[in-house]
Amino acid sequence: MKLLSLFLSAFVILHSSFAAERPNILWLTSEDHGPHMGCYGDTYADTPNVDALAAKGMLFKHVWSCAPVCAAARTTIIAGMYSPSTGGEHMRSMVAMPKGTKMYPQFLREAGYYCTNNNKEDYNLQKPEGVWDESNGKAHWTNRKDGQPFFAIFNEQCSHESQLRKRPHVAIHDPAKVRVPAYHPDTPEVRQDWAQYYDQVTLADASAGRRLKELEAAGLAADTIVFYYADHGSGMPRNKRWPCNSGLQVPMVVYFPPNWKHLAPKEYGAGVKSDRLVSFVDLAPTLLSLIGVQPPEWMQGHAFAGKFQTEPQPFVYGFRGRMDERYDCVRSVTDGRFVYLRNYMPHLSQGQHVNYQFETPSTRVWRQLYDAGKLSPEQSIFWKTPKAPEELYDLQSDPDEVHNLAAQPEHAATLAKMRTAQENLALKIRDAGMIAEGEVHHRAEGTTPYDMAHDDSMYPLARILKAAGAASSLKPDSMADLKAGFADKDSAIRYWSAMGILMRGGDGVEAARQELTAAARDTSTYVQVVANWALAKHGNDYDRPAALTKLVNLANWSQHDVFTSLSALNAISDLGDKAKPIAAQLKELPAKGESPDARFNGYVARLLADLTGSKPAPDDGGEPPAKKAKKNKKK
Repeated sequence: MKLLSLFLSAFVILHSSFAAERPNILWLTSEDHGPHMGCYGDTYADTPNVDALAAKGMLFKHVWSCAPVCAAARTTIIAGMYSPSTGGEHMRSMVAMPKGTKMYPQFLREAGYYCTNNNKEDYNLQKPEGVWDESNGKAHWTNRKDGQPFFAIFNEQCSHESQLRKRPHVAIHDPAKVRVPAYHPDTPEVRQDWAQYYDQVTLADASAGRRLKELEAAGLAADTIVFYYADHGSGMPRNKRWPCNSGLQVPMVVYFPPNWKHLAPKEYGAGVKSDRLVSFVDLAPTLLSLIGVQPPEWMQGHAFAGKFQTEPQPFVYGFRGRMDERYDCVRSVTDGRFVYLRNYMPHLSQGQHVNYQFETPSTRVWRQLYDAGKLSPEQSIFWKTPKAPEELYDLQSDPDEVHNLAAQPEHAATLAKMRTAQENLALKIRDAGMIAEGEVHHRAEGTTPYDMAHDDSMYPLARILKAAGAASSLKPDSMADLKAGFADKDSAIRYWSAMGILMRGGDGVEAARQELTAAARDTSTYVQVVANWALAKHGNDYDRPAALTKLVNLANWSQHDVFTSLSALNAISDLGDKAKPIAAQLKELPAKGESPDARFNGYVARLLADLTGSKPAPDDGGEPPAKKAKKNKKK
């Protein structure tokens, strides 16, 4: 008995010692807000709790979320891989995890951590079993075993885009005193939305304060590392959904209690404002580093704290793919001062009609003023086409990113440096987003998009990038290469050749009519869509009827996959009055069909509603279908 007692005592001591060697980790996150907080120098903001956390901890001045919408951003975090490398860059898409990889909570659970998520997931990756101990609205670190270290996330949704337009509203900030950025018109609607956004950030700050007090009351503050961050830039238009600094920069404040200072970033100190560049792809390897687990080589980020922390990186990166029902392809880079954007689809405006975005009053009045010709050049950029193929902004002199320096000779060296950084990353991570979304699924059949993209025989990325670059350059001297690309065996090259001709308008179509006519019957439906789009928009009276008929056929969800339908409907919506001959046919198209995942299902209906003037499909408010279903069940 005495021997047993001694054994049990030793076990308890060892268990307690082991637990004490591992910190608790608390993530306080909020939706849709940039660094609009007092600790970041914003005097209009009212954020006392996070400000106090920053005063005793440290903030990072340059943090990018990788994607300017929640699902793609959260996909990067949970996997420790850039969302375009997994094929999960498109909003509310769904793809398989790369073979041999895990979501980061699985590593923590294997190390003995109790992992909770309260409560939003919203990943574009299929979630395996056993990711979380708890993931729901009641998930909490208090449910763990005695002495068990925890990792806990609390997601505050009060700052979400949907809350900016709720009326009536109890004001905290005076709209008359808000700073209106240079890209927005100064109207009562814009001021109200910006002020209300700040109000919601104040509420998110209060929520963080309550969680911190909860931790303190439980006597766990001394053994808990705390992170506060947001999931991407503010929910205001030209912030959310656009991969410039205003859409990607987020606050990030970290606090390491004295017991765990040895795990902090090298530059850590009370009140320190770090210049280190941090990306969401860094969060997973940093977590593993904090608990003493070496990040696996397939993780694409760099630990900025813990046992395995690395040196600061020279660049961080952003991405834009499909935003709800609208397609685009943009890649961005920053070195902390300059921001570079590569627009691979410059024929599409920044302000494409995303139904959910247009529910915000600021968006509607902004568009109305543009149509009326009442905006300044800086305020008009958002709506104009074509976009510049390349954009370069100096955040020091132009924090609102409205003066494009890409064409200025004195910035040629910086432009080349940033362009090279973007291209090098695309090749390094094997960016799977350089082909049509449906083509990703087609080529990855039997494997995963990540694994497909790492097989050059299935995905010749260097050639595809070259074709996309030539297409989107808008340069006349690329025409010969574009025309030659129509004969390529790889459909992705043919796709970008057709895109390049479309982007060059009437002159391009006239010069490549023969190639386009053949491409209109290509074996790839995605090539067909672009070729017929070009002929319908920029062709002659002979080209247009056949092209319109073909686009209607391609838009039919019952005849083609959901991605072909989405692509065709986006093309038709760009035609304006030229689509009038098919107005009656559009009304007959099915708004429902089969798709790889329920998350896609509302987009076709939404586009059809826009095109036909019918009642728009109910929007999900930015919530994933699973959460919406739970709400409906409760009702």
